[in-house]
Amino acid sequence: MTPAIFGLSGLELTADERAFFRESDPAGYILFGRNIETPEQVRALTDDLRAIHGRDKLLVSIDQEGGRVARMRPPHFTAFPPGAAFDALYEIAPSSALVAARSNAHAMGIELAEAGITVDYYPSLDVRQPGAHDVIGDRALGAEPLRVAALGRAILEGLAEAGVAGCIKHMPGHGRSLCDTHKELPTVTASEEELEIDLAPFRALRDAPVGMTGHLVFTAWDAEHPATQSRTVIRDVIRGKIGFDGLLLTDDLDMEALSGSVPERAERAIAAGCDLALNCWAKMDDMVGIAGRLPAMSGETAARLARALEGTGIAPRGDKAELLADRDRLLAIAGVTV
Repeated sequence: MTPAIFGLSGLELTADERAFFRESDPAGYILFGRNIETPEQVRALTDDLRAIHGRDKLLVSIDQEGGRVARMRPPHFTAFPPGAAFDALYEIAPSSALVAARSNAHAMGIELAEAGITVDYYPSLDVRQPGAHDVIGDRALGAEPLRVAALGRAILEGLAEAGVAGCIKHMPGHGRSLCDTHKELPTVTASEEELEIDLAPFRALRDAPVGMTGHLVFTAWDAEHPATQSRTVIRDVIRGKIGFDGLLLTDDLDMEALSGSVPERAERAIAAGCDLALNCWAKMDDMVGIAGRLPAMSGETAARLARALEGTGIAPRGDKAELLADRDRLLAIAGVTV
């Protein structure tokens, strides 16, 4: 199995994609807006991916956070609020905020599971910092680590109720970035002591099934390499200080924060200790190059992948309409409407 997650070009698989995916046997796939039209179409697409591999427990993933980061949108799918909505409610009613966040994630998970999606890259555990770039912004669950961790835990639990694995991101923390990693590489100069704030939510949720790195340089740990490609950050910080032993994947390798060709970026990330390379944009040359450069998936990564998918694919529990009504009733306490 190739230790990579690949994107798809459209609403259906092309003949070239089908042949390449069968041959390269990637760990999984990621869906974007270009792959999504109706619930029936998405389910047909994800069923097609499963048929290629003969695996019911297949990693089919998406970035569905709510707010501006949502690949499945109205009119065929539900609109969900950004993390800031639950932060606002937590300010005045912490217990209600946790229930609202869990109900929201549970409803979201039902919609994803019905479409055949097994992994959601949510929640972001990045602690919001004053003066930082708004690439995180209202996606953040707050500026206080314990609040971020508590809301993040509620989100993971809600998704799990629907048979969807959540993903904590962006380790070891994206809240201090002064630029957008889609466009350039941020350098974080905070001290190790200051960075304890950033690590705290990840440490609290280190038992999450899936985690994602961030493309940032942290001078306190490795001034030469972004976290995604830093053996020091992955071994000593993510696996060490945080204690995360779940499935670790890169953020999108096409982001301009990274240098070199996309296959080179993937090779460096896997060599540094990431389990899977995430390549989102369905460019066949890049995908072929990644499959050619990467070693076969290690036994350790295969075991982590199996654990991450263990609770997925179950029949979703709960009533989506009731969960959304409960969420909206609670968010109204803080004057938040969806």
